[in-house]
Parts: sequence; C-alpha cells; structure tokens
Amino acid sequence: MRTVSVSRDSFAHPGLRLIAASFVTLVQELAFIRWMPGQVRALAYFPNVVLISAFLGLGVGCLLAGRRMPAWAWPASLLLVAAVAAALSRVAFTQQSTTEHLWLLYYDLPQNAPVVNGIRLPIVALFILSAASFVPLGHFIAERLRDFQTRGTALTGYALDLFGSLLGVIVFAFVSFAGTFPVVWFAIVLGAGVLMLRFRLVPLLVHAALAAMILVVVARSERAQWYSPYYALTVRPRAHYVEVLANGSLHQNALPLRNSHRFPPSDLARARTGYHLPYRMLRTKPRRVLILGAGTGNDVAVALDEGADRIDAVEIDPRILEIGRRFHPDSPYADRRVRTHTTDARAFLNDSDDTYDLIVFGTLDSMTRLSALSNVRLDNFVYTAECLRAARRHLAPGGGVAMYFLVAAPYIEQHIGAALIDAFDEQPLVIRHDFGMFNHIFVTGPAFRHLPRREQLSAATDIPSDDWPYLYLARRTVTPFYRSLIATLLAISALAVFAVSPHMRRSVVTRGFDPEMFLFGAAFLIVETKLVTEMNLVWGATWLTSAVVFGAILMMVLIGTIVTQRVPVAWRLTAPALIALLTATYFIPTRLLAGRVFPIRLALSVLYIGLPVLFASLCFAVLFQERERAEAAFGWNMLGAVAGGLLEFSSMAIGLKAMTLLAIAAYLLAILSRARRKRAV
Repeated sequence: MRTVSVSRDSFAHPGLRLIAASFVTLVQELAFIRWMPGQVRALAYFPNVVLISAFLGLGVGCLLAGRRMPAWAWPASLLLVAAVAAALSRVAFTQQSTTEHLWLLYYDLPQNAPVVNGIRLPIVALFILSAASFVPLGHFIAERLRDFQTRGTALTGYALDLFGSLLGVIVFAFVSFAGTFPVVWFAIVLGAGVLMLRFRLVPLLVHAALAAMILVVVARSERAQWYSPYYALTVRPRAHYVEVLANGSLHQNALPLRNSHRFPPSDLARARTGYHLPYRMLRTKPRRVLILGAGTGNDVAVALDEGADRIDAVEIDPRILEIGRRFHPDSPYADRRVRTHTTDARAFLNDSDDTYDLIVFGTLDSMTRLSALSNVRLDNFVYTAECLRAARRHLAPGGGVAMYFLVAAPYIEQHIGAALIDAFDEQPLVIRHDFGMFNHIFVTGPAFRHLPRREQLSAATDIPSDDWPYLYLARRTVTPFYRSLIATLLAISALAVFAVSPHMRRSVVTRGFDPEMFLFGAAFLIVETKLVTEMNLVWGATWLTSAVVFGAILMMVLIGTIVTQRVPVAWRLTAPALIALLTATYFIPTRLLAGRVFPIRLALSVLYIGLPVLFASLCFAVLFQERERAEAAFGWNMLGAVAGGLLEFSSMAIGLKAMTLLAIAAYLLAILSRARRKRAV
C-alpha cells in the first residue's frame, strides 16, 4: 500500500489541499461571473470574458509552477479585483453602437456620477485583474499535480482536482439559489482557502487581514436588497407605482393598470392604454390567457381587469414573482384565477398541453446574459421562430398572440416581424407608439385577422432561430466591436503567457508547442459552451440548466479519469468514438429531449451531454499520462480553453450548431497530431 507523508506545517493531506484549491477556483469564478456585472454594468453582456480570464490565469499559474509564490499573492490579488470593481461601479460607462444593443442604464448612480464614453476600459481592466487573481490558484494546483505525478499517481491528482471543481459547482448553485449575498460567496472562497495554507502564524494572520478587507469592500459596495438566481434586485416605491431595478438598471415598473384606477394623465395613463390595447382589438373577450414573462404582474392585472376566467402567469425569476406578490399596487397574484409557474417561457411551452384564447409576450427583455459560457441573452430563445411556432400550437381556435416590446433599433423590429411571419404565415399588425414601458405592440393570429394591415413587413432579413438566436445583433456577423475585443484579449493572453514562461518563449524556436493539449482545451470549451446553450431549449433558461450541464460534464470527466486508472484505455477505440458521438449530437435535435417527464429528460440529457465528454476525458487522460511535465500540459490545455472561449463569439456569424463542427475539427487535428508524433518516435 502506498503511503503519503504529510508535512507537519500543513493543515491537511495533500489530496485535501488540492480539492480545496479546485473548489476555491470554481466558486471564485462563479462568484465573479455573478458579482462583477452587478458592479460594472457592461460586463453583464460579456460574462464569458470573466470565464476566459479564469482560464488564462490558471494557465499562466501552471506555467509558473516550480517558482516560489508567496501565500499572500492570492488574497492580495483578490482584494485588488474587489477594490477596482467597487470603484468602477461608481462610473457610468456608455456605448454608442448601432450594431449591438446594450442596455446601459444607471438608475442606482447619482446624477453627478462620472460618465465615460466607451466600455472597453472596464472590460479589459477587469479581464486583466481577474486573470491575475487566478494565477496563484493555477500555480498551487499545478504544484500539487506535479507532486502527485512524482509519486506516480498523476491521474489521482487530476481526479481530485475534478472532484473539487464539481463540489464547487454544487455549493455555489445551492448558495446562489438560496438568495445569499456576494459577501457570503466571498466568505466561502476565503474560508476554504485557509486549507491551502501552511500552519504558520504569519501567513494565517496575513490571510485573515486580507480576507477581512475583501469582505468589507464587497459588503460596502452592495446596493441590492435581494439576490435572485439571476439578478441583484432593488425595489424603490414611487408615488403611484413600484420600481424594480436589476443589477442597477431599470427592469420593471409595477403599475396600477386597472381601468378603475384614477390618476392624472401621465406616463402611467399612457402605459395603461398600451397594456389594454390588444384586448380592445379583439372581437370577443379571451377566457383563457397565457402570459409569458409575467414579472411583477402588470400583464396579469390587465388580463384580470379584462375579465379573463383563467390566467397562467409564467415568470422565470422566483424573487421577482415574490416582489410582485408583495408590492404590486393591483395585487394580481392574489386572485384565484391566476396560476403562477416559476419557469422559463420556452420550457413552459415545451411541457404544457393547454390552449389559450390569448398568449401575451410581456416585456421580458432580460438586459443580461444567459450564462457564464454564452453570448446569448436570457430572453433570446423566446424571440425565435421556433418559439413562436410553439406558441402558435398553444392557441385555441380563433386565438391570438400579442407581444409588447421596447424597440430601440429598426433591425430589432425587422427581426421580430420576420420571426412572426415565419411562424404564423401572415403579416403581423404593428402598433408603434410610446407607451412608456414599451413602444411596439405586435399582434397576430386568427383573433386579429379582422384588423386591416396597413403595411407589409419585410421577411428578407436574418430570422432569429434556435441556431441563431441573436435578436439584438443587426445581422449574422462578428461586429467590429467584438472583433476588436477578441483581438485585445488574445494579445493580452499571448503577452502574459510569453512574459512568464521561458519554456513558452523557447517553444517558438524549438517547436515546444503542445498542439494536442491546446486543441483539446479549445474543443472542450467549445463543446461546453454549445451544451449549455442547447440545454436551455430542454430545461429552459433557468439555474437548473447550468447545474445539469456542469454536473454532467464534471461527473463524466471524473468517471473517465477513474476508469483510466483501473482499465487500460485503447486510444484507437476512444478517439473514433469521440468523433462519432460529437457528429451524432450535431444531427440529433435537442428538441427531442424536451417535453418529457423529469427523470427521463434528465437521463437523456446526461447521456446527450455526457457521452461525448466521457470519451473526450478518456482521450485526454491518455494524452495527460504521456506528458513529462504535468504543469506544462495543464497550462497548454488552459490556454487552449482561452482560445475556445474566444471562438464562441463566432457563433454570432455561423450559428450555434456550427460550433460542434469547430469542436470536431479541433479534436481531429489533435488526433492527427498525436498520430504524427507517434510515427516520429
């Protein structure tokens, strides 16, 4: 039996220290992704920048393995990130662009707050600082992996690393869904980080002092009253209504919209007129109404006021529903005719068999992103032709659809109009008027066919679809802004890597580049991004999606690593199986998994996600065992992941399904590279 000696000046067994470091890394990464957009508004639209910075920092840390790094480097860099993010949260950064639509509203800042034209500065600054905070963690993990490799148990170390990561995902999903505040997230990170320290008084005191300062900065920068699984929320009562802020931006107004209310002509009166207008256009009163994006309850209050007998109100955010129950002036959710459903609009349409006389798409613009791994916004899959066709299937005979939207650019109207034409095979009627909360109303379906269409909307545009759900982009392209951002991040990444690693600098001359580990890292992150996005069509754009995807991926990678330890893995079988399974996922539509009972859907999702990942991990384990320097292999793999994360932007031009083809191409190149290397031996 193998024994491992433990230094007396260590808190814990080496395996436990590695688990702690991996746990800290995942929780810090997820905490940054949730916390930073609430501080610096622009980052809400680029959450994968934070993810990429984490991979860069980890890769650089791995390349620094073998050099000494002080224990205080990690909490000190974390303090710098927190302090700079808190300082930038007091500045209003604006973006003047006609090709990508960003809601940069600063309702939580004073009127005299400084204004800076341009959002590249905070994005690049926080990318660099965030990456720097992961360098000590990458260094620590690489040193532990090298220790395990020295003992001849490299795969054991890798398995422990994966276990810590999986534990971090589970814990953060729990505390996030529980509505805890960021100070709790950072306390968990800093508390677990103690296990990485040596048992010496000075490092412990320094860590404690820096941790206290970090928690003070995070707590003092807090402006939200609640945290939902999606937003940092604040409620501000006004004279006649309640204002709801999400991440500091105006998200919703809970308005008194029933016709029995009396108030002077104002924005409130305009909003009430707009909300009631589709009902006035109907010939008969709708008895059954479905409201997608019910929010705090404005559309529900209007449907009740118009005499609906039954209302299904779908809202993804449980905290916003709670705010509506507590603060809406009309108390619509207290009415027995209303049934609330806390789920994604698309998921409800997948799972329900009910039909409705009127389906209302509320003003559910999310003003944020779908996940840490995607440039798709939370609401994008609601405004696709496939979703609108699903809504059409839920219409009762003679039913109709009404959609409220705040259109800020002409191409957004064109996208919505084209999707409606594609789904309903008819021209929608568009009412353009500033109603305060929205400025466009789209109506279509049999219930509105008696109304004259005064214009013909053009369908000759890029129609938002499940493959290209980019409603807020003018056309299929990676815009100049995104291209410049990608180039900047690539340049920073390359500079960081070559600056810290003589081995990497020599590789330019000696061809020390490890293409197999690099390509596996790039392909893996491309696959992970694609899976997160696709699974939103199966589970809805809810917190559950990320838990299912991350859990399945890490579980399968862990299983693959354990299998490799116990059973010889034949590359000639696993590599072709990997390519075959990825090809199968390209041709199998994810909609086949939707609408099934929970256990079957979960099992099918785990197989759909997990089988390609399992064989990728088996192949990776073979490559990892063949490496002489574990930290260098890990570093190249992490840097490949940076490239894969940046490649995710290309989906704006080529679509989401094509990301699978990119991953297949990367894996094939890695397989060919290994075959060439083996022949040269």
